[in-house]
Amino acid sequence: MDRALGVKIQENGGCFFFQEMIFRGTDAMAVLMEWAMARLVLHRDVQAKVHRELDEVVGRSSPVAEPSLPALPYLQALIKEALRVHPPGPLLSWRHRAMSDTYVDGHFVPAGTTAMVNQWAMSRDPEVWDAPLEFRPERFLAGGEAPDVSVLGADGRLVPFGSGRRSCPGKSLAMTTVTAWMATLLHEFEWAPAAPGVDLSEVLRLSCEMAAPLQVRARPRRDA
Repeated sequence: MDRALGVKIQENGGCFFFQEMIFRGTDAMAVLMEWAMARLVLHRDVQAKVHRELDEVVGRSSPVAEPSLPALPYLQALIKEALRVHPPGPLLSWRHRAMSDTYVDGHFVPAGTTAMVNQWAMSRDPEVWDAPLEFRPERFLAGGEAPDVSVLGADGRLVPFGSGRRSCPGKSLAMTTVTAWMATLLHEFEWAPAAPGVDLSEVLRLSCEMAAPLQVRARPRRDA
């Protein structure tokens, strides 16, 4: 790696490097799945549509297999909508700083100012998204407002993994993994809240998490 990048990694730097890889590869995706499941138990009509899609594509007598994932557009739209409304990393580009005094949209930005991309606000911008506070996976399907939006950094409307050369290197793996996990959880079980209502309050720790951990009940739905 040192030869490929032309940068010598010190011992403590390597520790931070691998800590970042493990954190971003586990915590953020676990947080995303919790938010997605919270929305599914809150919006039972959305869950029913995913179940119907899984039954048509996979069938109840078979487990979910990776080749079936591209044929699940509604599930993929659900995950995109969860990333839009509840991005695990609401602030991007923690270490970017202004190199010199400048102005952005009329606002003075002095040299040395830390610059962060507010993905949370971008994905809720009413000038970009129709009814941005509504959870509506259909917006990412044919006939919706953003059927061709990619979350991998090519479209500035939704960049949960960042964009450009410094975007998350594991973004494709993350999306495939989360899609497979969500497909399996929904194929095997029907999910309902353990208590009336779902608290969607947020708390920003390492990721933007649910302030109150999600509690659900699972009922098997697939044929043995």
